[in-house]
Amino acid sequence: MSTVTPVVQPAAPTAPETPDFEFVKSWKVTIALSIFTVFGILLLVVFGRDGISTMRLSTSSDLIQLPDVELPTRLTGIVISVLLLLITAASVWLVQAQAKAPIWLISVFAVLLLIGFLSWAAADKAIPVPGLLFGSLSLAVPLIFGALGGVISERVGVVNIAIEGQLLAGAFTSAMVASLTQQPLLGLLAAMLAGVLVSMVLAAFSIKYFVDQVIVGVVLNVLVVGLTGFLYSQVMAPNAELLNQPPRFERINIPLLSEIPIIGPVFFRQTLIVYIMYVAVAVVFYGIFHTKWGLRLRSVGEHPQAADTVGINVASTRFWNVSIAGAIVGLGGAYFTLGSVGAFGKEMTAGAGFIALAAVIFGRWDPIRATLAALLFGFASNLQNVLSIIGSPVPSEFMLMLPYLVTIFAVAGLVGQSRGPAASGKPYIKS
Repeated sequence: MSTVTPVVQPAAPTAPETPDFEFVKSWKVTIALSIFTVFGILLLVVFGRDGISTMRLSTSSDLIQLPDVELPTRLTGIVISVLLLLITAASVWLVQAQAKAPIWLISVFAVLLLIGFLSWAAADKAIPVPGLLFGSLSLAVPLIFGALGGVISERVGVVNIAIEGQLLAGAFTSAMVASLTQQPLLGLLAAMLAGVLVSMVLAAFSIKYFVDQVIVGVVLNVLVVGLTGFLYSQVMAPNAELLNQPPRFERINIPLLSEIPIIGPVFFRQTLIVYIMYVAVAVVFYGIFHTKWGLRLRSVGEHPQAADTVGINVASTRFWNVSIAGAIVGLGGAYFTLGSVGAFGKEMTAGAGFIALAAVIFGRWDPIRATLAALLFGFASNLQNVLSIIGSPVPSEFMLMLPYLVTIFAVAGLVGQSRGPAASGKPYIKS
């Protein structure tokens, strides 16, 4: 008699329990808004000023003349202080509701605080708004070129501390070549070449010989400062008429666009280098996020081992992209001598490369955001000039500190948690 062994079906696997992720309340933005609100109330209300603050919106050469905007200084300060309090209260409510403060709300807060500060500083005086914006863009141009180069370098995995040296090398070379040839275009090309040479040294030591990238960048900055300073003192200054009088690019007015009120004189009455900057920002952004080149670049900066397994030459990709970044930064150096100052001066970049590096971090390694960060730093730098001209009561020492204070607050307080490319600064040793 046969027996039938019952078949026991295995129990169906139960779905794993989905862990409940609790929203982590972050008070960082709210605390920052609260600090600035207290500062605004103290400045605009407690130490408020009487008078009328005038904002001039047009220049004498504008085709369309806009009327001046007159603001009662004390009343404007009170109204803006109330609005700042409301926005801060809204940010508190959003955190309690387990939501993040939207970027537009923070932007409105910043604009209101800026208007209040300008109104307070310009009591019974006038601020030329187009001039303020035009000067801000002019000061931001080398920062934008430097930030674009920094984004490309770090996206491909190389920390570019040598932006300062690349800017200075570009400024020196463009001044000398343009002076000798009387051709600013040749000076522009020479500046790009100088930036490439500096970046190639950075790439060679950090990629081929695995030297610490930060150390190489710092050494290159010191080397370029010393070399250009020596050549300026011994060669350029004694022969200034021959070697340090470069022709500058003329301003090109774009028809119709240059006549748009406020923004027309700022953006469309510029030199060739500024128009190249507009194109560079768009090309770098599109190239990094929408092309095969950008995909390879980002893959090498995020996971070089994986990129290597699919046939991408990590060392070559890093080397040539760092060189491209150097060429872009060199254009920013040329702006000092061919578009702004008109002659080379010893250590004339004055730390612009480090501000550009801060813009890269503030912009979270994104070309558009880094450009906006550079514009912010340019605005902070030019604001001190405008307020000094109109005789603002703000101490000149504070105004000199303002660009660097903005940099510190932007990088440390406003960026929040940000992660750069995973392999940035790490040498790749092929196994």
